[in-house]
Amino acid sequence: MRKTDYQKLAGMGLLLVILFVFQEFTSKGKEDFSGVKFITVHPAEINLTEFDPNELDAKQWQNMGFTEKQAITILNYKKILGGKFVSKEQLKKCFAISADKFSILEPYVLLPETGREATSSRFNNREKRTVTISGSFNPDRYSAADWQEMGFSERQAEAIVKYKHYLGGSFISKEKFKECFIISEENFLKMSPYLLLPEKKPAIFGKVKNAAPGKNKINYSPFDPNMLDLEGWKSFGFSQRQAQTIINYRERNLKGSFKSLEDIQKCFVISSEKFAEMKPFIRLNTVLASNLPNQKTEPKQQEKTDFSKTDLNSITFRQLIEFGFDEKAAGSMIGFRKKLGGFVNKEQILNTYNIDKELTQKLLSIAPLNISTVQKYTLTDAPEEWLKNHPYFKYSAEKIIFYRLSEKDERKIWKLLKVKPEYEARMKLYLK
Repeated sequence: MRKTDYQKLAGMGLLLVILFVFQEFTSKGKEDFSGVKFITVHPAEINLTEFDPNELDAKQWQNMGFTEKQAITILNYKKILGGKFVSKEQLKKCFAISADKFSILEPYVLLPETGREATSSRFNNREKRTVTISGSFNPDRYSAADWQEMGFSERQAEAIVKYKHYLGGSFISKEKFKECFIISEENFLKMSPYLLLPEKKPAIFGKVKNAAPGKNKINYSPFDPNMLDLEGWKSFGFSQRQAQTIINYRERNLKGSFKSLEDIQKCFVISSEKFAEMKPFIRLNTVLASNLPNQKTEPKQQEKTDFSKTDLNSITFRQLIEFGFDEKAAGSMIGFRKKLGGFVNKEQILNTYNIDKELTQKLLSIAPLNISTVQKYTLTDAPEEWLKNHPYFKYSAEKIIFYRLSEKDERKIWKLLKVKPEYEARMKLYLK
């Protein structure tokens, strides 16, 4: 037989064997596997505790049951969010964390539920900013810039000043000051011992009521409320504190003058009864109130300021307005002068913010500058509070206070300070 015939015969034999085996297998009954048990391998149990997902690295995510690739994905997702998860809601959206896995982790995640709560939390943290208090102070005299120096943000400082204006120009008492929503409980407790305010609203600070018939009766005569000083208001039955509040309200809230009877009536220390009592005698813009019949008055011409005789260290807000400055510029100049304790040269006035330099130059060419009243010190005897509040010294105040403890030679203190020559020159303007 040929070789190919043998190969065909072997193949047919093999096929027959396969068919026989298959028939034997299918003809048997199904085996009973009920006694067979499958072994399931459980992953290592994870002991969870509270955690901040922002503090975990790749290895720590893996320790919580994630694969290396999943851990890297979570960290990359955090980077896309700006480097921080702000809420559980945000963490849940990471596709590397399944819904089942998140439900296990959620009770231990130290994050607010939603982004809105996170925003609220950040706002509250801002409200609890740390404040620095150098000594006793009257908050009525603080500007927005002063509150910022203490440690409040710009918006918080503006809100505090607006609250003071809402009260009529004075915080009145610690109790009222505490009600300002910007002042946290923690910051109020820090400031309270240093506030130059009574604990509660004094009884004498209430609205002035009409005196009993025949008792302390006030004999009024026509008056211009814009011309009254502290003693003038006190002569109408107001306490010193009430009189000062009226003046503060006029100078600060109304920019120096009452414009209408309504402006006077709105001052919270003047009761409706007291206003009705004064109204017939109030003169505004040199015109007697309408309910004074038969009274003829000659309009009084307002005196013009002689600026050639007006000291730049005593010029008033109203006089600056008269010269042509707007309210913002006048306020800036007066405020800067107050912080400095007085100008010592005219160049400083030109450096004031918000002013018209051309108009200022005109004023400087006319008005004199008297520096005899400007307080000056040496580096070794300057009061700490003065150093910390003065615009030219406040950034070096702590160093000066420290160095002068062991060094009395001012030349050596200057070497230790290492300030720029132009800053040193400015500081020396206020040193003896």
